[in-house]
Amino acid sequence: MKDKFYLLMFVLCLNTLIQASPTVTVQFIKTDQFGYKPSAQKIAVISNPITGFNNGTPFNPGSTYQVRDWLTDVAVYTGSITAWNGGATQTQSGDKAWWFDFSSVNTTGSYYIFDVTNNVGSYRFEINNCVYNDVLTQAVRMFYFARCGSAKTTSNATVAWADAACHAGTQQDTDCRLYNNSNVSTSKNLSGGWHDAGDYNKYVNFTWSTLTDLLLAYEENPTVWMDNYNIPESGNGIPDILDEIKYELDWLLKMQQSNGSVLSVVGGGALSPPSTDVAFRKYGPANTSAALTCAAMFALAAMQYTAASQTAYATTLQTAAINAYNWAVANPNVTFNNTGLLAAGEQEIAAYDLAARKVCAAVYLYALTGTASYKSFVDANYTNIHLLQWTFAYPFEGPEQDALLYYTKTPGATASVKTAILNAYTGSMQSNNADNLPAYTNKTDAYRAWLANNNYTWNSNQTKSKQGNMFLAMNQYSLNSANATNYTNAASGFVHYFHGVNPLSKTYLSNMGSYGAENSVTQFYHGWFKDGSALWDEVGVSTYGPPPGYIPGGPNPGYALDACCPNGCGSPSNNALCLTNVTPPMGQPIQKSYKDFNNDWPVNSWTISEAGIYTNAAYVRLLSKFCTNVICTTTLTTGIQNNELTGGGLVQTIYPQPAENKMTVKFYNSENTVDLLLYDVSGKQLISKTESITNGLAEVDLTGIAPGVYFLKVSSKNKTEVRKVVKE
Repeated sequence: MKDKFYLLMFVLCLNTLIQASPTVTVQFIKTDQFGYKPSAQKIAVISNPITGFNNGTPFNPGSTYQVRDWLTDVAVYTGSITAWNGGATQTQSGDKAWWFDFSSVNTTGSYYIFDVTNNVGSYRFEINNCVYNDVLTQAVRMFYFARCGSAKTTSNATVAWADAACHAGTQQDTDCRLYNNSNVSTSKNLSGGWHDAGDYNKYVNFTWSTLTDLLLAYEENPTVWMDNYNIPESGNGIPDILDEIKYELDWLLKMQQSNGSVLSVVGGGALSPPSTDVAFRKYGPANTSAALTCAAMFALAAMQYTAASQTAYATTLQTAAINAYNWAVANPNVTFNNTGLLAAGEQEIAAYDLAARKVCAAVYLYALTGTASYKSFVDANYTNIHLLQWTFAYPFEGPEQDALLYYTKTPGATASVKTAILNAYTGSMQSNNADNLPAYTNKTDAYRAWLANNNYTWNSNQTKSKQGNMFLAMNQYSLNSANATNYTNAASGFVHYFHGVNPLSKTYLSNMGSYGAENSVTQFYHGWFKDGSALWDEVGVSTYGPPPGYIPGGPNPGYALDACCPNGCGSPSNNALCLTNVTPPMGQPIQKSYKDFNNDWPVNSWTISEAGIYTNAAYVRLLSKFCTNVICTTTLTTGIQNNELTGGGLVQTIYPQPAENKMTVKFYNSENTVDLLLYDVSGKQLISKTESITNGLAEVDLTGIAPGVYFLKVSSKNKTEVRKVVKE
């Protein structure tokens, strides 16, 4: 009788809650898949694809839309939608679009957007003050996985991404040799630092934008950074972002020679996982650009570690910064062009960039030391920076603009120089550049995160974050108080773009299903998480997929197969690779020129999907402005839940979602067996099986199950959970 009672109560609960989600979830209704803070502007974008790969599934939205509570299905707000640009098709996306403003909904909870006429809804999203905190944590943890020479332990990386220390073998980073002379006399310990991107190379010059964004992210909002990101240093009383930055700075200090010069690059290797890579590693010689990069970053970092009461380390950085600057002044034209010699990619910089970095280094050294000679150099050369030459602020020169703005807040800065910099930046952001505030106020982009056509290039996702950070700088420096809310809202549009408000309804972070994103990146170009890997290739296909939090390069209409295609790639088997289906990203509107893929040469997916430290850094800085400065706790809701992380529960995630004929249940702990029961929305049981757990995973065969929404009851010896699942 007791068992019948509990079964009856479960069915009653199920029938009460089965309406607590849309019967059909569609990607045409686009929201931030993580959610919104209560006081934030909240605008869903509804789309009808007119051109592009998805125009075969049109969508005609109804006129009435609702915000509905995910658990009770109660409509908490009802309103109408507004056609973007009078119903025009946006060229960049190939879509017609409508906006649904539900900013007045500010009660904490779980919701979805509902189209009353079509009886369809959006993905689930949350409204609460902590909605982005876990997302920020994962985006920062990307740098932990990028560490070179540091073991990824099961306690910090879980079983899924544990790996021994990499590049610590013969003639590798602890015994690194000069690129053109492998004699033991050239051996140096250059261990540590971050792998730059999809390869395992470590470039000094490519830390320029990365460290600028991370260090300023800390300075601009220091209280938001916690000491609980589950990296080896967590719990040491220092914000984990500073611990992570220190891992890179310690490597840069090793790259500096006793005379102040800085070696340029360490490169070599490509095997998966990194610990198996035994390729010899080489370093490039010192050059002027590396010295100026380090002079600036050491000086900026010294101020942050001083603020964090790490004075001894700050003193070390200050000495290193001064020595690097002095060497660069004495050796202004030392270059190293490494193309084809050492590492993939060109790490040397152009003459303008070299001169700009010297100005930036002088800015930070003056702010750090107060030495008049640095100030004099800035005052004599700041007008050579493009912001002043062109009175044009734009996202490809973020670090230079950041440095000039930094000068304006430095005590003792020359008043006329300060005024000139602020006027140039404010004028460009406020009115005389259509890509900046006018793009927001004129509603230029249907998806509310405008970049001009020519700015969608390789790594457009970094450019997107940079543009958002430019808006926030206006408020950081209190430059246009009348438009402060507009600048915040404009920047938030770029956050929402990353989280699903884009033509693909794609959350541009990897493997975030456990954190609330129902359509996140499944694969990207990377030496570890490479095409064909049984463990790490693709979420839902390989055993684990890549870790959470990596951001791929993003839409790039310039994508093309390698120039050797279709028949010049060296062999018939190589030429056959040219036939890979790459539409999308080829032949698409700009914003649809993207695909989750990680194919190597000659398909060259890296121009679309390669993830880099600089891309994550720009996003981390942007997102941090929308996070709260308290540790958030989540109260778990009983009953039907979406497939998000439940913090120590039974089921970690279910993937893929939606599923076709098979889905995999991933568990937190090492359960031996579980009972799996699948119910339809009427409460009818369709599947009942006891499944043995292998490597923390169990599979559910959906063959013969019709497309639709179902509920999976998962029971172990001590726990029971019910999850909403979808078969497509």
